[in-house]
This record gives sequence, C-alpha cells and structure tokens, in this order.
Amino acid sequence: MIKLNSTIMKNVILLSLLSMMGISQLKAGDADESAIKKVIIEFAKAGDENNVLKLELCLDTNYRVVMNQLFGSSEVAVVPRTVYLQKIKSKEWGGDNRTATIKSIEVNGKTAMAKVIFKGEKMTFVSLMTLVKDAKGNWKLVSDVPVIS
Repeated sequence: MIKLNSTIMKNVILLSLLSMMGISQLKAGDADESAIKKVIIEFAKAGDENNVLKLELCLDTNYRVVMNQLFGSSEVAVVPRTVYLQKIKSKEWGGDNRTATIKSIEVNGKTAMAKVIFKGEKMTFVSLMTLVKDAKGNWKLVSDVPVIS
C-alpha cells in the first residue's frame, strides 16, 4: 500500500475541492447564458408580434434604446421604456419577422452584455444589449444600442 504524506494529501483534497467549485461555477454561468439567450429571443419575438405584454416581461423598468446617429440624425437619441413600448403598441416599430443571432455574451456578476444581430425583412440591426439580473434572479434588458447594418 502506498503511503502519502499529509502535505500531499492536503494538496490533493484542496485541488479536488477547487475543481468541484470551478465546475459548479461553470454550470451557474451556463444557466445564466441560457437565461440571457431566452430573454433576447423572447424580446425579438414579442417585438415582431407587437406584443407589449410579453415585451414588458423582458424589460427592466429602466430600459432604454440609445440610438447614436441613426436614421440620418447627427445626435444621440435616448428612447425610454414607456416611449419604446408605445411605439411597439402603435405598430410604428416592430412587426417584422427577424432572426436573432447571438454573437457573444459576457456575464459580469449580475450584469451582462450581449452582441446580437437582428436580421429582418425590413432591416438588419447589430445591437449591444445590456442585461441585469433582478432580485428574483430573472434577467431583464436594461439597454439596447442598435446600429443599422
């Protein structure tokens, strides 16, 4: 029988514990990324359907769209949540048939950033989206910074 000294045994136990912690962190990260993807897809679908009730579930109360020099403007325009939802409800915005391709997600604690391509029949946007995890553990969109491509 092989006898290990106490220092080697402690190191083996410590390494095992660190490995298990790393695996559980990966699983938590995977769950967050999955939830973030789900919110983004639901957001796109609700906008395409002009469904304000479903959109409200995806948006934090502080949600806004930041449009930097879009549609011929030389200004930065910030559209707050209430105005955004009204434009969706009136069908001024939304009502397309888009595919959402999530290019990247970066999670930083309870905040995340996603780069998403929304390709529709009307136009294609590349958006940088910021999400926050609320007190109940739900991911919500807090900002969308689109660029028309």
